[in-house]
Amino acid sequence: MLRCSRDEHKLRLPLLPATPSRGRKNSWVAQRLLDAGAIIPGKTHLHPLAYGITGENPDYGDCVQPRDSSLLTGGSSSGAAASVQEGSALAAIGTDTGGSIRVPAALCGLAGYRASHGVSHGEERWSGAAHLAPSFDTLGLLFRDLRDGPALASAIYDIPSVPAPTQLRIGYVGDEFTHDCEPEVLSAFAAWKQRLTERPATLTPIDTTFWVDSLEIFASIQASEAAQLHRGHYQHFERAIAERLAWGASITTDQLRLLHRRLEDFRSKMSLLFRQVDLLLIPCAPVSKLFAGQDQSHVRQEILRYTTPVSLAGLPAVTLAGEAIGAPFGTGMQLAAAPMQDGALLSFAASLIE
Repeated sequence: MLRCSRDEHKLRLPLLPATPSRGRKNSWVAQRLLDAGAIIPGKTHLHPLAYGITGENPDYGDCVQPRDSSLLTGGSSSGAAASVQEGSALAAIGTDTGGSIRVPAALCGLAGYRASHGVSHGEERWSGAAHLAPSFDTLGLLFRDLRDGPALASAIYDIPSVPAPTQLRIGYVGDEFTHDCEPEVLSAFAAWKQRLTERPATLTPIDTTFWVDSLEIFASIQASEAAQLHRGHYQHFERAIAERLAWGASITTDQLRLLHRRLEDFRSKMSLLFRQVDLLLIPCAPVSKLFAGQDQSHVRQEILRYTTPVSLAGLPAVTLAGEAIGAPFGTGMQLAAAPMQDGALLSFAASLIE
């Protein structure tokens, strides 16, 4: 089992990978965990093709929360979130392209870690795994306690544990961005802002005007890359995914070139933003619940508006569960840092739990 130090105590963490495999060789990430002494007790299912934010699955059944079967886990790392929530694992492997770690962590009351795109990048680290959209795909973890994050990241990525930074400048999204949030989410947002000021940290609102195009840029490039990877097999997927793949295939080379220019412009503006602040605080989703059996088609874009800015910039992010500070269940926040600042982010997040 993986042993990790926390407050001078030793934890033994069984982990679950989020993607089923029938191969004869372990994926890179699974082998890393086994080499560190982890026990992998099982494998879990996910949203088909990892191309969805709800956790619905027409082949294996929609993934509901063990805590409350009327609620979906969120996705795409749906089975991973369910396994940690029910206690069959203390941590689980997942991926995050547009929010697939952050959203299920938030909705299921868990901690989550999405690695920097640079940390997750490379053929070796995706050995034994399948891409959805390489421009944005990252690896990550779902777990219960923020204090476990540094040890887990160290075991997989060799990210060194560093002292928690202090006197941070934290930018947060303003009312113009959170206008569609449920009251419970706004309550948790306010509670986490208060907690952060006690660290101490300086909180300032940020200008998110340039985020308005983030979902369009993200969804288009994602669909184009997914379509290339799965060309000739669209008919094997559920209708919503097949339609996205067909749309992605219709995006022309000239359109894609323009989209990538817009992506680079977005990343440049995010780099400038991180000259003003050290971290960003954003709700993971404007909702705290996805009810099983209901039409979720409208929810996808509502949630992705909150998660895609982090994805476009390739930022590392940690999900802060609402319940960790007494806020309503399902109201997780995403705390994001500049690219490749994973160690400092994880250490700071761990310091927020008393």
